[in-house]
Amino acid sequence: MKKLATLAVCGGLLMASCGSDGESTESATTDADTTEATADTTDAPATTLAETTAPTTEGTTETTTPTTDTTTDPPTDTTVETPETTVAEGDDDGVYWVPAEYDTIQAAVDAAQPGELVMIEPGTYVEAVDVETDELTIRGTDRDGVVLDGQLELDNGIRVLGANGVAVENLTTINYTNNGLFWVSSEGYRASYITTYRTGDYGIYAFDSVKGQIEHSHTIGSRDAGVYIGQCYPCDAVITDVISSHNGLGYSGTNSGGNLLIVNSTWHNNRAGIVPNSGSYELCYPERETTIVGNVLYDNNQPDTAAIDVALLAQGNGILVAGGIGNVIERNRVDDHFRTGIGLVPYLEETPNDDLPTEDEWDLPCDEQKNLEINIPDGPILWDSFDNIVRDNVVTGSGEADLAVASADGDISTFRNCWAGNEFTTSAPLELESLAPCDGEGRGDWTAGDLNVIRWLAEQADLPGEVPWQEAPLPELGEHENMPDAETAPPSPATDVPFSVDLDAITVPELPNG
Repeated sequence: MKKLATLAVCGGLLMASCGSDGESTESATTDADTTEATADTTDAPATTLAETTAPTTEGTTETTTPTTDTTTDPPTDTTVETPETTVAEGDDDGVYWVPAEYDTIQAAVDAAQPGELVMIEPGTYVEAVDVETDELTIRGTDRDGVVLDGQLELDNGIRVLGANGVAVENLTTINYTNNGLFWVSSEGYRASYITTYRTGDYGIYAFDSVKGQIEHSHTIGSRDAGVYIGQCYPCDAVITDVISSHNGLGYSGTNSGGNLLIVNSTWHNNRAGIVPNSGSYELCYPERETTIVGNVLYDNNQPDTAAIDVALLAQGNGILVAGGIGNVIERNRVDDHFRTGIGLVPYLEETPNDDLPTEDEWDLPCDEQKNLEINIPDGPILWDSFDNIVRDNVVTGSGEADLAVASADGDISTFRNCWAGNEFTTSAPLELESLAPCDGEGRGDWTAGDLNVIRWLAEQADLPGEVPWQEAPLPELGEHENMPDAETAPPSPATDVPFSVDLDAITVPELPNG
């Protein structure tokens, strides 16, 4: 079995999340919270580089402070188009100020050298910035005041093309046709204090990239997922203190895992919450070994978001593992989903690019698995969910089952998933913790109370359909927490990520008031 280097359109599916539904132009391819999640996280190590000081702005290009009232319609065009670039004669201090020294973010990025800092002052910047220099730090001085606006035409706010160690901090992206922030084939990446709003694909997107940190961020109104990490194993990445709302999916992760932690974050009012999944339309399959701990998920039944086809099919679920292997789901608070709170379901791939990996291939690193021989099947393949641990979660208010496991034609009693210590009312099958405890032998009838997940396909036609991403009603951006000392902190490239997380110290969070 060999991994095929392609990002094909997802086949007909029973349940999954995928990198795109084929409409993106990317070549690689209730109100929202207005403050960041408050759970404790581990801070980045301190640095000892010199502080930065803003130069006096003389004769710079005018930019405009963005309005925060972007409730339903795209923001009105009050910005100045990107001017012709002027470049300063050298930057001996290693700090590249926009627009005081460089008219555009792109010009400053192109001039900066590894280890240096691009500092962006408040204003609206109509740019699609590409980064190819290692170890840059790109930072706004004011998170809500520094806005990159794609005006519903440009593709990516900031795209990092194979550069390693790039950190993006303390800014907002809106109205991009593909992604707010995008790393592809990078080793070392970090998104800190980022807001993304109304994007045609993802808010924060890391593809074929490892050693990452996504933190203190808010993603709103993405057609696919607010946050995505895909095609990596081991990923060595942490998502923490993130709020993801009014997206197709709060989180999606195709064929990712291996020291991948999703912790201390809030996922609400998406079509579906957290959706790790497998599929041969991206490489490094299957999805495996994602750790999901200490998150709050609620009301992921939002009927009027933009959504790709799989988000429409997945709607009404809190945490939904679609064909995933060996994930750990612990100490999460999951409430009010019309289908399942935590579900382990299959993904039916109708037009696969390879056959299913054998169990002895599940542990292969991504770079090795890509070199295996391919074998394209004659028909569909079914990705079932194996070896997942669901423990010590609090799950309430689910329409079909608080806890569930299902297959299309497999024997779920042989899948080695286990449940223990959860607070719940309903399960499918019935008495799930007795059927498959995490310690000792299970007992009971696996056929009693079966979820019958196949019916979801037939029922999809009766559920709310997609709203165009350019028009979907969204909550106001509101105010967000600024990065501490943004104007004076030294550059901090993503060379020391992910930061350590004390998983044992994480407890079940509370639901927000109201």
